[in-house]
Amino acid sequence: MSVWPWMRVSRFQAVSPWRTARRRVTCKGRPWGGSIWMKCTGPCETMPRMATPDGDFSSLFNFLPIGAYRSAPDGRMIRANEALVRFNGHDSETALIAGVGDIASEWYVDPRRRDEFRHLLERDGFVRGFVSEVYRHKTRERAWVSENAHAVRDGAGQVLHYEGTVEDITERVQQQRFLREQQERMQALADQIPGVVFSIVVRHDGTRRYRYVSSGARELLGVEPEALVDDPTLISRLLHPDEGLRLAAETQALLDGKAVLSGEFRVVTPDGVLKWVHNRSCEVYRDEEGVHRVGVLLDITEPKRMEEALHRSEALWKMALESAGDGVWDWNLVTGEEYLSDSLLSMYGYSREDFRGFAADLDERTHPDDLAAMLVARQAHFEGRIAAYRNEHRVRTRDGRWIWVLTRGAAVERDAQGRPTRLVGTHTDITEIKQAEEQQRQFEAQLRERQKMEAIGTLAGGVAHDFNNLLAAILGNLVLAREDVGPEHPAQESLAEINRAAIRARQLVQQILTFSRRQAQTMERQALLPLVDEALRLMRTLLPAGVRLDTRLSPAPLYVMADGTQVQQVLMNLCSNAWQAFSGRAGEITVALGPESVDAARALRLGGMGPGDYACLSVADNGPGMDADTRRRVFEPFFTTKPPGEGTGLGLAVVHGIVKAHKGTITLDSTPGQGTRFDVYLPLAAGDGAPVAPLPAARTDPAPLHALSGRHVLYVDDYEALVGLVQRLLGRHGVRVTPFASGETALDWLKAHPDEPADLLVTDQNMPGLSGLDVARAVRLLRPALRVAIVSGQVNEWLVSEAAAAGVHEVLSKQDSMDALALAIRELLAAAPA
Repeated sequence: MSVWPWMRVSRFQAVSPWRTARRRVTCKGRPWGGSIWMKCTGPCETMPRMATPDGDFSSLFNFLPIGAYRSAPDGRMIRANEALVRFNGHDSETALIAGVGDIASEWYVDPRRRDEFRHLLERDGFVRGFVSEVYRHKTRERAWVSENAHAVRDGAGQVLHYEGTVEDITERVQQQRFLREQQERMQALADQIPGVVFSIVVRHDGTRRYRYVSSGARELLGVEPEALVDDPTLISRLLHPDEGLRLAAETQALLDGKAVLSGEFRVVTPDGVLKWVHNRSCEVYRDEEGVHRVGVLLDITEPKRMEEALHRSEALWKMALESAGDGVWDWNLVTGEEYLSDSLLSMYGYSREDFRGFAADLDERTHPDDLAAMLVARQAHFEGRIAAYRNEHRVRTRDGRWIWVLTRGAAVERDAQGRPTRLVGTHTDITEIKQAEEQQRQFEAQLRERQKMEAIGTLAGGVAHDFNNLLAAILGNLVLAREDVGPEHPAQESLAEINRAAIRARQLVQQILTFSRRQAQTMERQALLPLVDEALRLMRTLLPAGVRLDTRLSPAPLYVMADGTQVQQVLMNLCSNAWQAFSGRAGEITVALGPESVDAARALRLGGMGPGDYACLSVADNGPGMDADTRRRVFEPFFTTKPPGEGTGLGLAVVHGIVKAHKGTITLDSTPGQGTRFDVYLPLAAGDGAPVAPLPAARTDPAPLHALSGRHVLYVDDYEALVGLVQRLLGRHGVRVTPFASGETALDWLKAHPDEPADLLVTDQNMPGLSGLDVARAVRLLRPALRVAIVSGQVNEWLVSEAAAAGVHEVLSKQDSMDALALAIRELLAAAPA
């Protein structure tokens, strides 16, 4: 401990190399004079040898939150504080000391760490921050620790003993490992994206620093990703010479606050290849370093070449039209008089008597929205800034129609000062071309939307698969934890909250799977009215305070071909969306159901459906309503008007997907300040009104728990946490579980142990290498009598059919809780001969 100039130590006493001491310090020069008491704790290198007057430091020794010890040179433990005793799984210091033979040889998982530790200690006399994986002495569980130690010597330099601290950093190491694995996954994902994914910082002085560049830089730019990270100016040297000003302008725009940047530019690769690149990036955040952005670079060279070929073709086509002389005009700029050809007058349906012979006559018939741009284009040509005058605008014909025309012209005469005096040009009717362009834009927008939906669906399905494994582990461990602590434990309330959050996450996964169309769908002919009634009963228990639910349901059963669960999900999502729109205020939701006969004209207005008989399910609210932009995007995945963290943007997208899968249509009627109404049309099913199929009965426990004792289950899953969870869950009932991390290892075990009895094999479907179906087929050949069950987060008709063909006895869903999984396994065990 350092001493300030105005402090004088009045007394201290050295008690032990591990120091806990109180000092009385006299303050020289201190304005208020006097003295103070100071308490100091720390290892010997950093702290004077001092203690309380009675020399007792054991309370502080045991108060330390991390482990502390003293050991003999021969490896025996002399002292250990309470934290170190608990870390090693012992009940007392005496038990720990008695159990340790040689702490060095019994401590490290990797014995070489012992030699490194001793080398540092002998060389420097101390060790700081020595990180190793060790065994907890009693339990032999592995853990990660950070050690500090030093040698205490006598006057002759001989080591008397060693003292040090042990800090448990297992959680920190696991977090670092998790972050590293996440980073590796994200990098692998970025490497699969065509083009270059990058993260960049644009500093306030305009300079750039790439924080990450994906491997796509090799193919697109012809350079290594590391080269861009090491030299941010490399990209400017790759730019085409004509693109230099663009880069400076974009940099300034980013610093000025442009959130989303999208543009095209040219680069020349090191081997001389010219490429067109599309750049799109968005701002993530700003700090003192600069503007942090992420984006992607895409190779658009081939589309650009096609575009240039199209432009050349268009130029030839325009020249042909010009030579055909669709409509010719000759304008005297000095007098304002203008000559119009007969073909031009015929184009608009006018006669010569309709015009006075001045340019203003045609300008007066130009659409007001197009007039300003037309005058700007003319002036640019008059001033010589463009070689030819060219403009597209609308002109009103004699019968009141608006037609699009392309006007082109050039100054053929100029005065001594270079001012144009005569302009000659043509008019071409491009109305059909404009209509075709508009249709093309609509088709392209629809195509982009479809591609976006497919991409998001694929991504959502993949994320949901991994998320299922995590949720299964969370819910299963919650079951065990709640049993461990007992029903009266204070932690039960917190565990219940965790369980509710996990259930909500599982529902979100189901929505994602529904959106990506990977969730199993069972279409049955059933009455819609009972499904709506059941959903409304649940809905009434969930309504927030102040929200009233009104129903107007037709007594007709209204039979449809539907998946009952998904139809109820549609109603729940629409009602949930309605009450969330109230934002905590009082409101009313009206749910209506009835038959609708839709004729051809109405079907055309509604869109996406044919004429016929439908069941119409409506959900209306008297909330704030939606504006035009919100109505246009309301069914987009991940679009939400809620603040961050309060909505996923999946609810209405899932509704839209379910309705379309049922060959139905959903319409929206909403006006700001006048509420919102969704109408869902489902086609009525033909038939004689057969009764609704009863809901399947809930599972019952097939056998008492003691009947399972001694049974043997082989469990296969590449997710280690889930395997261990099932092993513990079934082990509590006396079931022996042999775990395998892959189908290959399970089959190898069966081949190597032909006489080892097994009652059931449970395998995950989606695994690297052999899938669950592959394992089931192989087990059928090795042990035909062994019962097999498959677990999957994506149970569908194809999987069920293939599993049945492979001799699988049951297909279980990971969407269910671990209680349900354990119950299903117990049912299978009860049905299997012991």
